[in-house]
Amino acid sequence: MTTAVSLIPAAAPAEALERFQARFRFETDCWDVHEGLSAHGPDFVLVDVRSRAAFERGHVAGAVNIPHRTITRERMREYSPNTLFVTYCSGPHCNGSARGAIALASLGFRVKEMIGGVTGWLDEGFELEAGVGKSEAKAACGC
Repeated sequence: MTTAVSLIPAAAPAEALERFQARFRFETDCWDVHEGLSAHGPDFVLVDVRSRAAFERGHVAGAVNIPHRTITRERMREYSPNTLFVTYCSGPHCNGSARGAIALASLGFRVKEMIGGVTGWLDEGFELEAGVGKSEAKAACGC
Protein backbone atom coordinates (compact mmCIF):
# COMPACT_ATOMS: atom_id res chain seq x y z
CA MET A 1 0.00 0.00 0.00
CA THR A 2 1.31 3.43 -0.97
CA THR A 3 1.30 6.05 1.78
CA ALA A 4 1.18 9.82 1.45
CA VAL A 5 4.91 9.78 2.25
CA SER A 6 5.87 7.68 -0.77
CA LEU A 7 3.11 8.78 -3.16
CA ILE A 8 5.46 11.32 -4.73
CA PRO A 9 8.86 9.71 -5.25
CA ALA A 10 11.81 11.12 -3.30
CA ALA A 11 14.44 13.09 -5.17
CA ALA A 12 17.52 11.34 -6.46
CA PRO A 13 20.33 11.33 -3.87
CA ALA A 14 22.44 13.89 -5.78
CA GLU A 15 19.47 16.24 -6.08
CA ALA A 16 18.63 15.80 -2.40
CA LEU A 17 22.25 16.46 -1.41
CA GLU A 18 22.33 19.68 -3.45
CA ARG A 19 19.03 20.87 -1.97
CA PHE A 20 19.90 20.17 1.66
CA GLN A 21 23.42 21.62 1.37
CA ALA A 22 21.98 24.79 -0.17
CA ARG A 23 19.77 25.37 2.88
CA PHE A 24 22.85 26.18 4.97
CA ARG A 25 23.63 29.17 2.74
CA PHE A 26 20.26 30.67 3.72
CA GLU A 27 19.62 29.57 7.28
CA THR A 28 21.24 28.68 10.55
CA ASP A 29 19.76 27.34 13.76
CA CYS A 30 19.49 28.56 17.33
CA TRP A 31 22.22 26.24 18.60
CA ASP A 32 24.77 27.50 16.07
CA VAL A 33 23.83 31.12 16.77
CA HIS A 34 24.18 30.51 20.52
CA GLU A 35 27.62 28.98 19.98
CA GLY A 36 28.58 31.85 17.67
CA LEU A 37 27.53 34.47 20.20
CA SER A 38 29.45 32.64 22.91
CA ALA A 39 32.62 32.76 20.82
CA HIS A 40 35.04 35.62 21.24
CA GLY A 41 33.82 38.25 18.78
CA PRO A 42 31.01 36.71 16.70
CA ASP A 43 31.43 37.07 12.94
CA PHE A 44 27.81 38.10 12.39
CA VAL A 45 25.25 40.60 13.65
CA LEU A 46 22.10 39.04 15.08
CA VAL A 47 19.05 41.14 14.20
CA ASP A 48 15.75 40.85 16.01
CA VAL A 49 13.33 42.16 13.40
CA ARG A 50 10.29 42.30 15.72
CA SER A 51 8.80 45.47 17.14
CA ARG A 52 10.63 47.38 19.83
CA ALA A 53 7.95 46.37 22.37
CA ALA A 54 8.39 42.66 21.56
CA PHE A 55 12.17 43.05 21.72
CA GLU A 56 11.99 44.70 25.14
CA ARG A 57 9.74 41.91 26.48
CA GLY A 58 12.44 39.37 25.64
CA HIS A 59 15.20 38.92 23.06
CA VAL A 60 18.39 36.99 22.48
CA ALA A 61 21.23 38.65 24.41
CA GLY A 62 23.56 40.30 21.93
CA ALA A 63 20.86 40.91 19.33
CA VAL A 64 20.24 44.31 17.79
CA ASN A 65 16.63 45.38 17.35
CA ILE A 66 15.94 46.61 13.83
CA PRO A 67 12.26 46.02 13.01
CA HIS A 68 12.05 44.74 9.44
CA ARG A 69 9.99 47.74 8.32
CA THR A 70 12.82 50.07 9.39
CA ILE A 71 15.61 48.36 7.45
CA THR A 72 16.62 51.09 5.03
CA ARG A 73 19.85 52.12 3.33
CA GLU A 74 20.06 55.09 5.70
CA ARG A 75 19.56 52.95 8.81
CA MET A 76 22.13 50.36 7.71
CA ARG A 77 24.87 52.84 6.75
CA GLU A 78 26.68 52.19 10.03
CA TYR A 79 27.45 48.60 8.96
CA SER A 80 30.24 47.46 6.67
CA PRO A 81 29.04 46.08 3.33
CA ASN A 82 30.82 42.84 4.32
CA THR A 83 28.70 42.34 7.44
CA LEU A 84 26.90 39.01 7.75
CA PHE A 85 23.47 39.44 9.33
CA VAL A 86 21.32 36.75 10.93
CA THR A 87 17.65 37.67 11.29
CA TYR A 88 15.08 36.23 13.63
CA CYS A 89 11.50 36.90 14.69
CA SER A 90 8.96 35.23 16.97
CA GLY A 91 9.13 31.75 15.49
CA PRO A 92 7.99 29.43 12.72
CA HIS A 93 4.56 31.09 12.65
CA CYS A 94 6.12 34.48 11.80
CA ASN A 95 7.57 35.65 8.49
CA GLY A 96 9.29 38.74 9.87
CA SER A 97 12.75 37.18 9.67
CA ALA A 98 12.24 36.48 5.96
CA ARG A 99 11.03 40.05 5.44
CA GLY A 100 14.12 41.35 7.24
CA ALA A 101 16.37 39.05 5.23
CA ILE A 102 14.81 40.29 1.98
CA ALA A 103 15.34 43.91 3.03
CA LEU A 104 18.97 43.29 3.96
CA ALA A 105 19.73 41.29 0.81
CA SER A 106 18.11 43.97 -1.34
CA LEU A 107 20.58 46.45 0.20
CA GLY A 108 23.48 44.18 -0.78
CA PHE A 109 24.15 42.55 2.60
CA ARG A 110 24.84 38.87 3.21
CA VAL A 111 22.10 37.41 5.39
CA LYS A 112 20.81 34.18 6.91
CA GLU A 113 17.69 33.41 8.91
CA MET A 114 17.84 31.84 12.36
CA ILE A 115 15.21 29.14 11.98
CA GLY A 116 12.87 28.74 14.92
CA GLY A 117 13.19 32.34 16.11
CA VAL A 118 12.37 33.06 19.74
CA THR A 119 10.30 29.86 19.95
CA GLY A 120 13.25 27.76 18.78
CA TRP A 121 15.61 29.62 21.11
CA LEU A 122 13.44 28.80 24.11
CA ASP A 123 12.92 25.21 22.90
CA GLU A 124 16.71 24.76 23.01
CA GLY A 125 16.64 25.81 26.66
CA PHE A 126 18.33 29.17 26.10
CA GLU A 127 17.34 32.28 28.05
CA LEU A 128 15.97 35.56 26.77
CA GLU A 129 17.05 38.97 28.01
CA ALA A 130 14.47 41.65 28.76
CA GLY A 131 14.91 45.39 28.34
CA VAL A 132 16.43 47.66 25.76
CA GLY A 133 19.68 45.73 25.20
CA LYS A 134 21.40 46.80 22.00
CA SER A 135 18.29 48.16 20.29
CA GLU A 136 19.90 51.58 19.90
CA ALA A 137 23.52 50.56 19.58
CA LYS A 138 25.60 48.88 16.93
CA ALA A 139 26.37 45.24 17.70
CA ALA A 140 29.90 44.38 18.66
CA CYS A 141 30.85 42.64 15.44
CA GLY A 142 34.23 42.95 13.82
CA CYS A 143 32.59 42.41 10.42
